[in-house]
Amino acid sequence: MNTIESIFKSYLEPKEVYKGGKNIPASNQKVYKLSSNENPLGASPKAIAALKKAAMQVAIYPDQTDIRLREALVADFNGALAADQFICGNSGSEIIDMLLRAFLNEGDEVIYSNPCFLPYSVFSRWYGAKQIDVPLKSPNYDLDIDGILKAITKKTKLIFLTSPNNPTGTYIAKPVLDDFLNRIPKNILIVFDEVYRHFADAEDYVTALPYVKQGHNVIAINSFSKTYGLAGQRIGYCYTTATIANYMRQIHKPFLLPLTSIEAAIGALNDHLFIENTVKTVLTGRAYLTEEFKKLSIDHWPTQANFFIIDPPLPEMEFTDKLMDEGIMVRPVSQFGAPGKVRITIGTPEANHALISVLQKMKYV
Repeated sequence: MNTIESIFKSYLEPKEVYKGGKNIPASNQKVYKLSSNENPLGASPKAIAALKKAAMQVAIYPDQTDIRLREALVADFNGALAADQFICGNSGSEIIDMLLRAFLNEGDEVIYSNPCFLPYSVFSRWYGAKQIDVPLKSPNYDLDIDGILKAITKKTKLIFLTSPNNPTGTYIAKPVLDDFLNRIPKNILIVFDEVYRHFADAEDYVTALPYVKQGHNVIAINSFSKTYGLAGQRIGYCYTTATIANYMRQIHKPFLLPLTSIEAAIGALNDHLFIENTVKTVLTGRAYLTEEFKKLSIDHWPTQANFFIIDPPLPEMEFTDKLMDEGIMVRPVSQFGAPGKVRITIGTPEANHALISVLQKMKYV
């Protein structure tokens, strides 16, 4: 049939689409947004000051490349990596899209483990890849190393790992990751999503940094949306080996990053007090909510992130709606591969207490 549809790509037929968390509704009701894992303290004051200053120059083009932000990241990593090992983009999600565009061909295979961040599968489909889901193991959401190894074929190009994982809050312990990377074929790229790394305090937690320094084929995804409070600016980065980064840089568009985002990100990296206060707020809130969930007999999973996943006492949508009626926004995560579960962001002390107050009323009234 000679229609425009005849030239559509078959693998782009409408399927699941990633849907972000809802925004706070317009009303006079006090609403605590605990649905999107945003920074409970807002944004870094140094980032805001830098953004305001940059806003006076938005009539001119931004930097042609991301080199200034990359150099700031070198300093943030205490010189552990060189500038040419970083790539910056408009959010961690865009970095994922960029690397998929760089490495995937139609028919290639991508492995991920549900429950996980939905863009791993959605974005892969954009490039005609076959998605292979090796689910996390019940009941603790552990990584199924043997299952992933068995799923590898000659067409496997990428494997997504996330630590801490969204939406479960679980992490991959160093001995597990050591074993895994030593058993993976050398022609497969490991995409290691560590956007929640600042909140992980387990003794055996590890980032991708030592593995990149050892020369493993690992790309570490990071974001300024969480710890740094710049979700609205859409800025992120990755780091990897120089060989992989210089290859990916071939598709990095000139003038890609807005001037305001560059300046805000550099300002945020330099605001060490804000980062320290953010982590302290999250860890304190995490300990408080853990104890309160136990008192209320609410099934939840230990977390290394700035959120919890829980098994609510009501069906997920009914539970979410009831909390919204009380001014608490939380997120059902069936879309992430966790049917019946709800994700709750750790907020300010005020927000956390409001949440527990509502849960107490729901539980016993």
